[in-house]
Amino acid sequence: MTFVRRSSLVIVMILTVLALSATAAFAVSNAHFVGSPTATRSDDTLTVSGKVAGLGNVDTIFVEVSGTVSCINPGAKHPKAANKEAFDASGDFPVQNGKALFSFTIDGSEIDPNCSPPMTLVFSDVVVHVTAADGTDLTARLPGTF
Repeated sequence: MTFVRRSSLVIVMILTVLALSATAAFAVSNAHFVGSPTATRSDDTLTVSGKVAGLGNVDTIFVEVSGTVSCINPGAKHPKAANKEAFDASGDFPVQNGKALFSFTIDGSEIDPNCSPPMTLVFSDVVVHVTAADGTDLTARLPGTF
C-alpha cells in the first residue's frame, strides 16, 4: 500500500469515528416544552395538554398535573378553606422520535367541593411537571383561572 492510500484510509477512519461521536452527542436529552402546556375548560371539565420535545433516548415520560378547584360566589369572592380542594392527575406517556404528547381531563364535578348554584367551579394554580429516566425535569405553571 502506498503512503497516500494509507493516509487516505486513516483519514477516512478518523472522520467516521468523529461522525459517529457527533451523532451520539446529539442523542443527549435537551428536553423542553413545545410552546406552553394549555388548559381549556368546558363546563366543569378542565383539559390540560402539551408537547415535550428533545427527549433523547427515553421510552416514556411521567407527567403530573396538579392544582386547586374552588367554589366562587357570584360576587367573585374567593372561597374559604372548606370550599377548595386540591386535584392531581398523573400518568406515563410514550416517547416517539424524542417527542411526547400528553393530555389529562379533570372532571371538577367529581371533586369536592360540590358547588351548588349560584356558586361556580373554578380551577387555579395549575402546574404541569414532567420527569423521565434520563434526568429530565420540567415544570410549567399555567397562570390564571379556568
